[in-house]
Amino acid sequence: MGDTAFDGKAVEELGRILRYWGGNLRHYEMKPGDGSVIYDSGYREVGRWTITEADAS
Repeated sequence: MGDTAFDGKAVEELGRILRYWGGNLRHYEMKPGDGSVIYDSGYREVGRWTITEADAS
């Protein structure tokens, strides 16, 4: 997430992404297999989150 991609405001953009992502968590059961793509304010895919099974070891 280079600073040049966000006109020198990468920190602000990351804060916006995390607030939006956190607000959407209520739409998920939060069980293994749940997940979603994460987009920036330009609707570009910048990541993904997924809930996985805990390692049995």
